[in-house]
Amino acid sequence: MAFGAFAHSTSDIKHKNASQKTGKIAWILLAPGLAYLALFFLAPLFSLIAVSLGSIEAVSLANQGFRYGFNIQNFAQLGTDYLPHVIRSFSYALIATAAALLISYPLAYFIGVKLRGRPLLQRMLVTLVIAPFFISFLLRTLAWSQIFSNESWIVHELQTLGLLAPDQYIIGTPFAVVFGLTYNFIPFMTLPLYTTLEKLDIRYLEAGADLYASPRKVFTKVTLPLSMPGVISGTLLTFIPMAGDYVNASKNFLGSAHTQMLGNVIESKYISEHNMPIASALSVALMAVILIIVGVYVKRTGSEDLL
Repeated sequence: MAFGAFAHSTSDIKHKNASQKTGKIAWILLAPGLAYLALFFLAPLFSLIAVSLGSIEAVSLANQGFRYGFNIQNFAQLGTDYLPHVIRSFSYALIATAAALLISYPLAYFIGVKLRGRPLLQRMLVTLVIAPFFISFLLRTLAWSQIFSNESWIVHELQTLGLLAPDQYIIGTPFAVVFGLTYNFIPFMTLPLYTTLEKLDIRYLEAGADLYASPRKVFTKVTLPLSMPGVISGTLLTFIPMAGDYVNASKNFLGSAHTQMLGNVIESKYISEHNMPIASALSVALMAVILIIVGVYVKRTGSEDLL
């Protein structure tokens, strides 16, 4: 009996030593990734928060700088001076995300389900979906600004047909900004949906049809619930960058002074006015609001495992 206890104790010691060794190896393997995150994520984030609490001070007559402090007033301006920009940013992002979903879902369904068994055609269409990524984001947006310019034939024809008033244009309107957001981020919505629908078991759809369910009921009761991981991933991948976008709403592209989003204010404060504390405070506030919205969305949809 004593020998058995000794053997059991020896086994526990060996198991403990093996666990410690495995733990050390795991930490060694994780070290490069943790160092990368600390250097390129945590350090810039803490620096941004520190600057956001600073205040402007005159460095010389020609320029101005800032000093570190604890100025919470920078964040208060978000709800006073920049509330319209906040509302505009999330409204545009929400509408554009919904539009991207309505366009991308049928496209992803056609490629992933209807073309099942035709891999060559599937690959060709997927390549066409991601083809815009081979062109600069700025160039694509600039191209649409030229297409929708006041002198373009599209605007001229719409005015001729009476769909636009003679003094009415497309550039500088909320429609142009939402259109640009939707167009530029459609691939981010289509690819997650395609990945999910391509793995969908067709037998579930066939079973629904065999049980005399209408095509609409098969979609709402079978296809849509099974594709929800792709829907959630796609909406997150589009909504988050859309809310912080500043290119489409810029006056140099598709927007105007009346369509400025919060990203445009941050750009202006940082580059034009050199007001880094306000720009940093708006950036931190934007990240916080997005995190809250995404957290509530993920919690309500029960998709915590996707994060």
